[in-house]
Amino acid sequence: MWSGMLISSILGTVLPGPGTVYVSQNMDFALPLHIGDEIMVKLTVKSKHADKPLVEFDCQCWNGKGERVATGIATVIAPTQKIYMDRPELPDVQIYEQDHYKEILAGCRKLGKIKAAVVHPVQANAIEAVAEAVLEGLIDPILIGPEARIRSAAKACNVDVGNWTIIDVEHSQAAATKAAEMAARGEVEAIMKGSLHSDELLGAIVPTAAGLRTDRRVSHAFVMDIPTYHKPLIITDAAINIMPKLEDKVDICQNTIDLWHVLFGNERKPKVAILSAVETVTSRIPSTLDAACLCKMADRGQITGAILDGPLAFDNAVSKQAAKDKGITSEVAGDADILLVPNIEAGNALAKQLSFLTHADAAGIVLGARVPVILTSRADTLRARLLSCGVAIRLAHARKGGSLS
Repeated sequence: MWSGMLISSILGTVLPGPGTVYVSQNMDFALPLHIGDEIMVKLTVKSKHADKPLVEFDCQCWNGKGERVATGIATVIAPTQKIYMDRPELPDVQIYEQDHYKEILAGCRKLGKIKAAVVHPVQANAIEAVAEAVLEGLIDPILIGPEARIRSAAKACNVDVGNWTIIDVEHSQAAATKAAEMAARGEVEAIMKGSLHSDELLGAIVPTAAGLRTDRRVSHAFVMDIPTYHKPLIITDAAINIMPKLEDKVDICQNTIDLWHVLFGNERKPKVAILSAVETVTSRIPSTLDAACLCKMADRGQITGAILDGPLAFDNAVSKQAAKDKGITSEVAGDADILLVPNIEAGNALAKQLSFLTHADAAGIVLGARVPVILTSRADTLRARLLSCGVAIRLAHARKGGSLS
C-alpha cells in the first residue's frame, strides 16, 4: 500500500491539490515493494465530468529498475477554486525491520531441545506457552502439578498433552519442590514457570538445601528486543533482588555478563551501563557510589568480561547524543549492551515501560542456579516466550560444556 500512499499525497498536495476529496481508489499490484526501493508515481487525468467536479486519474507506479509495480484508477472531487495553504507537516512514519531475536533463536534450534520441568501449568495460557515451545522444537516438557487440572487446562485450549509426561502432585508448592529435586538430580535441564507466582517457584530453588545454588547470587535478566534500539539490550535485575547491596550487584552483573557471552560469543566485551538518576557520584544517592565501586572492581578484576561505566542516567546509557550534550566521554554511553538497575522498582518499571510503550519484547530468565529458570508471563508475546526457552537452551548447553560456572 506504500504506492497508494504516494498517490494520495500527490492528489492532496499537487494535482488537483488542497481541497481534493477522495471518492474511490482501485489498485492492481504487479510486483512487491521492498525496503530501500525508490518509487516513481505518474498521474494522468483520464476523464472529467461536465456536470460536477468529478475527476478520474490513471495511476502508474514504477520502481527504480523501470518495472511497473502498481496500476489503478483514482476518483476524486476536485476543488472548484484554487486553494492556497502551507504544506502540512506529515505524520512521522517509521518502519522497523530489525529483529534482534531471529539470530538468537536460529542458533538455539541448532543445539537441539532440552528437557524442561514445567511447574504447575494449570491454566490454558501456561499450556499454550509449553505447546508453542514444543512446536518450535525447543523443549521436551515434563508437566508437574495436579494432573486433573493440567488436563482440564489443556482441554480448554485444545492442546493434546497425550505424549507429554505428567507428574501428579497435590499443589503448586509441591510442584515447585519436585521440579527443584529433579533438576538437582540432573533429570531435567531447565525449569519453566507455569501458573504460580515467581516467588513461590524461586522459594523452592534458592535455598541451599535444594541443591541448585552456585557460588553466585540468583538473579534475573530480561533480554529485550526494542524496535527503537540498534541492538539487543539486557536489563537486570527486574524481578528477584529487591534492594541489592554492592556485593549482590557484583553477582548480578557477572551473571548477566556471562549470559551475554553465551548468547553473543566472545569476540568482544559487552558494555555495561550502571544506572542511577544522575551521572555524577554523590553520597546523597547511594546507587552512584555503588556504580563507582563496581567500575573500580572491574578495573581490579573482581568483575570480568565486560566494559563497565557508571553512574549513568538512562538517557546517557542509550543515546550518544544525550551523552554528548552532557559532555560525557565513555565507551559505554549511548551504546550499552547491559543495563544494571539500582533496584527492582527501577528495573521492573523500565522493562514494562519499554514493553508497553515501545512494543519491545522481553524474554525473562533466572541466572545463578545450576539450571536456567524460564519465567514467562501472560502478557508476553509468542516471540518473547520462545526466546525465554531459547535462552535456557543456550545456558543449559553452556553449562554442560563447562563454559558457564
